[in-house]
Amino acid sequence: MVKKRMPGLNGRLALAISAAALGSSFQHGYNTGVVNAPQKVISQFMNETFNDRHDEYMTTSQVTGWWSLAVSIYCVGGIIGGLMTGIIADRLGRKSGLLWNNVTAIVGVVLEVLAKYTGAYEILILGRLIIGFNSGLNAGLCPMYLAEIAPQHLRGAIGTVYQLVVTISILFSQILGLEFVMGTELLWPWLLGVALLPAIFQLSTLPVCPESPKYILINQGKEIEAQNALTWFRGTLEVHEELDEIKAESEAMKLVPKVTLGEMFTSKTMRMPLIIACMMMLAQQLSGINAVFFFSNTIFASAGLSAAASQYATLGVGVMNVLMTFVSMAIVEKAGRKTLLLTGFIGMMINVILLYLCLQFQSAGAWISYVSILWVILFVVMFAVGPGSIPWFLVSELFSQGARPLATSMAVGINWGANFMVGLMFLPLKDAMGPAVFLIFVVLLALFSTFIYFKVPETKNKTIEEINDYFQ
Repeated sequence: MVKKRMPGLNGRLALAISAAALGSSFQHGYNTGVVNAPQKVISQFMNETFNDRHDEYMTTSQVTGWWSLAVSIYCVGGIIGGLMTGIIADRLGRKSGLLWNNVTAIVGVVLEVLAKYTGAYEILILGRLIIGFNSGLNAGLCPMYLAEIAPQHLRGAIGTVYQLVVTISILFSQILGLEFVMGTELLWPWLLGVALLPAIFQLSTLPVCPESPKYILINQGKEIEAQNALTWFRGTLEVHEELDEIKAESEAMKLVPKVTLGEMFTSKTMRMPLIIACMMMLAQQLSGINAVFFFSNTIFASAGLSAAASQYATLGVGVMNVLMTFVSMAIVEKAGRKTLLLTGFIGMMINVILLYLCLQFQSAGAWISYVSILWVILFVVMFAVGPGSIPWFLVSELFSQGARPLATSMAVGINWGANFMVGLMFLPLKDAMGPAVFLIFVVLLALFSTFIYFKVPETKNKTIEEINDYFQ
């Protein structure tokens, strides 16, 4: 018997992946990490603006409150954008939705840049809200597009690209945010303005690429156009078997009515996948990872590091995050989704416990501060192994074409909601509880690991029909 050759990565598919991911997940990662390093100069801008208006400076708690709002309002926009994913994906399509979403990126970035020159930090907060909407919608549309254009045996690796670009853009924002680069009183508006570049890149490249073949055939009913798109992505005319699989999914969908919100909760084949998708999004954010990315400088300062050392330690965290996401991409199709999720969350739990002990006993010696850096870096390593990337494409693997946009909307909305809670509450809780705030994450990580062990199935190399059969 001659072994059938599986379609692999080619230049056109690589272009589509780059155009979708670099133009969208870059916004997600860059705008998550960019506010970390320049926290001091932007907070100072807010305080001086307040003084110009009221002839008095803010209290420390007021500065913390306004800064927490500026950080977390980004997640409010993300919630709104995430919840809009289903409507945009169905009405405009995956590709067109991504392209039109660049309008919000441009508006948000312009407002952020203008804030300093108009002397209004409210404009900065509005810009963060709009760019958050852009990132939330991208977080739903981009993984969906990537999952639908990927060959089945590369679905996990290509799905990991979204998180890979997020990690690279976080690191990029941390480098540019250094005080001797762009994290200065003069340049911080343009540091935020860099987010305009990926929007320009996507508008220049994505129009060349076709829409998702599944969307063309199942949603628009255009078989010839779907075949042409599939041929373009695969770089070969031998796409009939894959096209037949899409047609079979389309025919199966015609036998059932359009999926509604109520059916998502009442149907046996959709209720448990929805619970799993939402729990994985909660687990990703409530693991404490964004407490590290939003406030790593503050965490390292509380461990006794100088301001300069804290920035370099944060940079080290970003480098390890990128490297380990590459590792995750290489092994996700071999180790499987469930194994990597369990390894990541259990490893994160152990590292949070060790970080708590270091912060609790930092007076024991100066060396404790540097051990804290090690635990934070290992925490990020464990996150990148699986929890960072897998939840984004797991949603697309668990649901059929008809339910996928609605399920993605709900899961991404919950992800950003949890992100908002962490961004808004971490600093006040840290001020009130001290190092004990990390024990909250320990409990949550233990609960999520238990859920994964008992409830999450392995989806590696399984078709949507096989996954549906599992839940039935």
